[in-house]
Parts: sequence; structure tokens; C-alpha cells
Amino acid sequence: MFTYIDTSVRERLVEAGNLIRIGPDGLIIEPAGPVVSGSISILGPIPLPLEIGEQHYSVQWYACVRNTELSKIEDIAEQLRAQNAQESFSRLASSMAVNSVLLIGDTGTWTNPLVRVHSSCLTGDVFGSQRCDCGPQFQSALQLISEDEQGGMLIYMSGHEGRGIGLWAKAATYLLQDGGEDTYQANRSLGLPDDSRDFSDAAALLKYFRKGGPFRLLTNNPKKINDLEAAGLTDITPVKHVFGVTDSNRRYLAAKQGWGHDLTEEDIES
Repeated sequence: MFTYIDTSVRERLVEAGNLIRIGPDGLIIEPAGPVVSGSISILGPIPLPLEIGEQHYSVQWYACVRNTELSKIEDIAEQLRAQNAQESFSRLASSMAVNSVLLIGDTGTWTNPLVRVHSSCLTGDVFGSQRCDCGPQFQSALQLISEDEQGGMLIYMSGHEGRGIGLWAKAATYLLQDGGEDTYQANRSLGLPDDSRDFSDAAALLKYFRKGGPFRLLTNNPKKINDLEAAGLTDITPVKHVFGVTDSNRRYLAAKQGWGHDLTEEDIES
């Protein structure tokens, strides 16, 4: 899929308009030029019919990776090619955080589209865990965007597991939570920040796809809005997004409420 497999693929994708590079400001830069700090390579659009539960969606998928990560992988790939070590290429994918954009609707008609910046959660999004509300938020965001008259986009941040601490540390925090700590206390017990997620890539992608226009953001987290605004985005209208409340995650949601999320007692007890 990536150009480290066959370097001739890069030229083919660039020529077809399916591989571009953007800077932190969301503007297109030369794909073959030097690596710019914070720049992102985008592959797409890729038609992607989805079936989630009983819902069907027709989206355009864009795969997005930081060029600093991609350039390191390409250097390693060059060494592997010289050694004819083809069997080692599969190891390279684990070194990259590939974010995704799922686009619904025609960007040319957008005036104030609906947007979700969703942090990856293997346990919630894939396994269906009810210890959090991530899976229901992901599914409901797709449904709300598809039903909206303008459509919109979902940005899936693959490096955000456990608010940025990774899956292994997240598993440890679950055990600490079972011992009585809340989700933020458990992070601190491991010597980790409450929330270490970086939304700069999401900001660059929003600048590129929105071209500076306003958008409505599905979130209950004021930090997410503050981080996007600090990255230069304006005209963000928050849209409350409460889904998937169960007896299994009320304590988790109460901790988020205490940390500053826009959640009321009625939201948590509903």
C-alpha cells in the first residue's frame, strides 16, 4: 500500500491525484520535496462501503500519516531492499500511526458540516466494551453525519488509545480502576498524564478539508475544542454527543464529568 514497498508506486499515485502532502496549515505542499515538520501524507479518496450493525454507509476513506514517521520507515525499507529481506517488510507497519478520514457528502457544498474527531479505542470500537462510551460514540457519529443534510467527516486518530498512553498502559489502568481508582487517578498512578493526546494532525486535516470554514464538532470535551482552536481553527460549534450510557460505564463518565467534560447528572443517569 505504501511507497516503501515499490518506489514507483509514489509517482503513479501522485500523478493520479491520490497521494498528496499537506503542511500543518492544511495547504498542499510538494510531495517529493523535503520533509516539513508536521506535514502529513494523504492517500485517497478510496470508496469504502461500511456495514456497522444494521447500518450501511457509503464513505470516502483517506489514510493519513505524518511524514516524519513515513520517512523513517522508507529509510528502513531501503536497507531491507538492499538485503533482499522481503519477509521483514511486514514489521514496518507497526512503526506508523496511520490516521483515517471518513468523508460523507460533497465537500463542495459544505457550509457548516458535522465533524467527529474520534480517538481510537480497540476495546470499545472493536470489542464492544461497555467500560467506556467510545464504541457507541463512534457508531452514532457516523449515523448522525450520514443523516445530516450537509454530511461531514469523521477523523479517526489511531495513536490515541487510552487518551494517548497506548493499549498496554490502558490495560494496566483498567486493573487499577478495578482496585478503586478512577480513569484519571489510574493514569497518575502509572506516572502518566491525564490526557496526552495530540490533536495537531486532526487540526491540519480539518484545515485541508474545511478550507478554513466553520464546522460543528461532536464532542463533550472542552480540551479537544481548546486544542483545535490553539492550532488555528476558528468557528467551531460544539455539539453535545452523549451515547452508550450503561451501568458499566457510569463511574467512568462521572470521572470525565469531574475532569471538565460537558456532562450533567441527567446525562450520566439516563
